[in-house]
Amino acid sequence: MRHLYRLICGAVLIGLEALVFIIIWLKLYNPYFRNPYVLRGNYFVTVIYILLSVLFNRIYGGLKLGYYKTFNIIFSLSVTALITNIVTYVAVVIPAATLYVSPVPAVIYMTALDIAIVIVWSVITNNLFHRLFPPQKLLLISEVGTAEFEAKFAQRTDRYEIIKSIIINEGGDGSKGSGYVMSHRAPEEDISRYFGECHRYDGVVIGDIPSGQRNDLLKYCYSHGIRTYTIPKITDVILKSSETMHVFDTPIYLNRNKGLSFEQEFVKRAGDIILSLIGLIIASPFFLVIAIAIKCEDHGPVFFKQDRCTKDGKVFEILKFRSMIVNAEQSGITVPATEKDPRITKVGSVIRATRLDELPQLINILKGDMSVVGPRPERIEHVRQYTEEIPEFAYRMTVKGGLTGYAQVYGKYNTSAYDKLKLDLMYIANYSILLDLEIIVRTIQVLFTKESTEGFDETKSREMTEHSKQS
Repeated sequence: MRHLYRLICGAVLIGLEALVFIIIWLKLYNPYFRNPYVLRGNYFVTVIYILLSVLFNRIYGGLKLGYYKTFNIIFSLSVTALITNIVTYVAVVIPAATLYVSPVPAVIYMTALDIAIVIVWSVITNNLFHRLFPPQKLLLISEVGTAEFEAKFAQRTDRYEIIKSIIINEGGDGSKGSGYVMSHRAPEEDISRYFGECHRYDGVVIGDIPSGQRNDLLKYCYSHGIRTYTIPKITDVILKSSETMHVFDTPIYLNRNKGLSFEQEFVKRAGDIILSLIGLIIASPFFLVIAIAIKCEDHGPVFFKQDRCTKDGKVFEILKFRSMIVNAEQSGITVPATEKDPRITKVGSVIRATRLDELPQLINILKGDMSVVGPRPERIEHVRQYTEEIPEFAYRMTVKGGLTGYAQVYGKYNTSAYDKLKLDLMYIANYSILLDLEIIVRTIQVLFTKESTEGFDETKSREMTEHSKQS
């Protein structure tokens, strides 16, 4: 029912936007062509507009009612409308026109009307979705403490409600009273005793549990039609990208495990050069304003340089606009920024929140140190620390580090290293030019999301600082 609801609502929205396009097209574009389109021609351009709208909506996911909060849906659909209108003007209007036709109707009038429709549509349809489909009541099963998983799901109480949690493979038993998440513990060999529990909830969240127990639980839920939400392991991410082979009468999964091919690296590098040059030209006014602002505030250096690791562990010097006081780490000890870090300058707080401090990395991209899209290049000491704790962390350095990436789009600044690793491996394992384009487009949305730029909490910052002292 949820899929049908989204399909109907999506069709209504695209239909309304197409109606706006037809009106603008017939009133402000077509009459001014030397050879105006007739009936079939008008149908043709309308179909092109609808296809472009569907394509960009798939990239941004704005039609996924219930998945995102209303603000995020409005933002995604507004950006989608703007991009669709610009691309339509460039791809349809300019080639068809024999005289100059102003882009104002498409870029301003049409987008303004689309955004108004999007706001009304999003508020009505998303609120109605949550009324029709209340939060799913879930059972959480994990081997480790469940607090972290519970906190993540608690961010979306409009969609999920963990009613009960089970910690397996530990002795003892404990629970909390009504209104709290209950916790039970069971021996490893006895996970089947909880199969009956699965039927009492709308779904089961399978956390980090041993593979054998997870397989038994997945098979049971599959055979009984019980929805599952599985937290993937590193091997799951690698396996998901495999290619299915039918050489024998037994299915085989093929993983080449070589990173990007020569052709992919060539095209990616060409795109990096083009995009970084365009970016530097467009961003040049920002470079000037930010540089002046930094100098005027404390007369310190404009740029901040730091050694980072990229492909195959190669070390390079990353460039950023300085957002902290001079010598913020004068002791040489790594001190990660916290949400209200006193070392951050007034100018720094603005450029960090808007990610403008990252602009100088366009120079790194042009030089070939980085790529536009890729895993975020980490500090040397962080790579050493994470690799000690998670040996698979080195897998993410099979490609160049990026200005933006899968983990930056779908994670947060303070997402755990293990979760960032899984996101980065998802990108590497499923790489394509279209995926790069999707990440670039979605990065615009990230710039307006507070969670993506928030710092580490004080506890996490102290842990990483202590580790740096011991290294």
